[in-house]
Amino acid sequence: MDILLAASAFNSLTQRAYAELSDAAHRVDVVLATHGPDPVRAAVRERRPELIVAPMLKTALPEDVWREHTCLIVHPGPPGDRGPSSLDWAVDGEARQWGVTVLQAEAGMDAGAVWADEPFAVPETGKSDLYRNEAADAAMTALHRAVRRYADGDHKPRPQTGDWPEAVWRDYYRQDRRRIDWERDDTATVLRKLRGADSQPGVLDELQGREVFLHGGHPEDQLRGRPGDLLATRAGAVCRATRDGAVWIPELRPRKNSGDPAPFRRPAATVLASWTAPHTPTLPEIPAPLDLPAGRRTFADVRYRERGATGFVGFSFPGGAMSTDQCRRLLAAYRYALARPTSVLVLGGARDFFSNGIHLNVIEGAPDPGEESWRNLNAMDDVVEAVLRTTDRLVIAALAGNAAAGGAMLALAADEVWCRTGTVLNPHYRRMGLYGSEFWTYTLPRRTGPETARRLAAEALPMSAAQGVRLGLVDRLVPATPGEFAGTVETLAAEVSAAPGLADRIAAKAEARGADEAVRPLADHRRDELARMHAIFADPAAPYHALRSAFVRKTPAATTRPLRIGEGR
Repeated sequence: MDILLAASAFNSLTQRAYAELSDAAHRVDVVLATHGPDPVRAAVRERRPELIVAPMLKTALPEDVWREHTCLIVHPGPPGDRGPSSLDWAVDGEARQWGVTVLQAEAGMDAGAVWADEPFAVPETGKSDLYRNEAADAAMTALHRAVRRYADGDHKPRPQTGDWPEAVWRDYYRQDRRRIDWERDDTATVLRKLRGADSQPGVLDELQGREVFLHGGHPEDQLRGRPGDLLATRAGAVCRATRDGAVWIPELRPRKNSGDPAPFRRPAATVLASWTAPHTPTLPEIPAPLDLPAGRRTFADVRYRERGATGFVGFSFPGGAMSTDQCRRLLAAYRYALARPTSVLVLGGARDFFSNGIHLNVIEGAPDPGEESWRNLNAMDDVVEAVLRTTDRLVIAALAGNAAAGGAMLALAADEVWCRTGTVLNPHYRRMGLYGSEFWTYTLPRRTGPETARRLAAEALPMSAAQGVRLGLVDRLVPATPGEFAGTVETLAAEVSAAPGLADRIAAKAEARGADEAVRPLADHRRDELARMHAIFADPAAPYHALRSAFVRKTPAATTRPLRIGEGR
């Protein structure tokens, strides 16, 4: 079928819908509704789709569109749930079970006939992690079912009338419900509020006399202080005391009307450091042990552990972005892992994003974004090069979640790439106006061949992990739930480390690296890629700067028109 995806953003779920529906042999295009209803109307007129699907839509579809065409809305709530903040209410109510409903668009919000629905269990995690994992899995299961039913032509969607259970309308989840009372709220309550707003919209609060939004939350089991006081920093996060404990807050976002020139999410300690006296507190930096003892409840975005002959370098950064500092700390952890007596090394976090490459928010907030782009890219290159030059053990990149740009190339630097089913890959840079680095001119053609590598870079489209297998980018699909992925990877890695032919594989790997180095050294790839990137970073008129700023500040880029995926194909 010809399917048009209408979305408010080309976010993770929209990308996954695009990739998986394309895998199912549908012809899929995407139009973004960020510029009002006219781009949607124009796309419908030009493409004449058989079906319109809205994976993530913050505004209503034009009435003339949904009256004349079947439009399926993916709603992140169970049947009967209505309203714009379903997952917020699920986290607030500590729901153990939730669901996703695919319903037909009509005048009433979320009141259309139901084509499919799918339940899912709710783990103890943040709203954005939940959205990208359990909710996304359920959404795609329900969406595939709904599309098949529509294509078959003999299914009648169930109207939300008659014997339908009473609908539950949940209002927009406002800041007055999120507000933290540091004197009265216990740690569990604070964490629930923080996790329910971790990516968007954050929890409005006050720090050092300034209004900011708090993003993300992790428990702290040792530090204590007067409720509300800031206690320490760690890896960009700040620790704040609660009534009965403390929490780590990774990111802060100043209010837009605060006068702060960078009113977007950044590492919390960076935001605090940007404030002038007397607002800036002096806080101790308390690093977390790399090999954090079992049972500790604290914040650590980079970890190392061993199970037999396998080492695990775990990392988890908000939004998958990796700043200069984060790259350097990950490199230090990787080098520590190389000093350990293991034969297999696994890279990746337990769940959610693998990596999305350089940290555009930190770059945008820097005094000189071009210079910080350069520093960040070189730090990212250092990590990727360390992986590529590892010849004494097998390296596995285990992707619990999505990877893009330099983060995708970090995965491809490993000997094997394992992806949880449902992972979306974006092995390209063009949509941010970049040529790319991280040795992509070596790793991408090495796996796909030069012609396919050039096509992937030029088309700049998301792909499913299953498509990655077909193209040679992914070596193994791991059919596990988000909560089961880490344990499944540990079991599979143990099998690899115990395999009788592992020593021969490692020897062959070292020989192949030497042969490739003789043909064209890695240093040449790095030099040529960085030369192209430096020219972009140093040119104030390069599209990258406007695209980066628009992406970070959530504003339309002056250099772009409304996005239409599929044009020119």
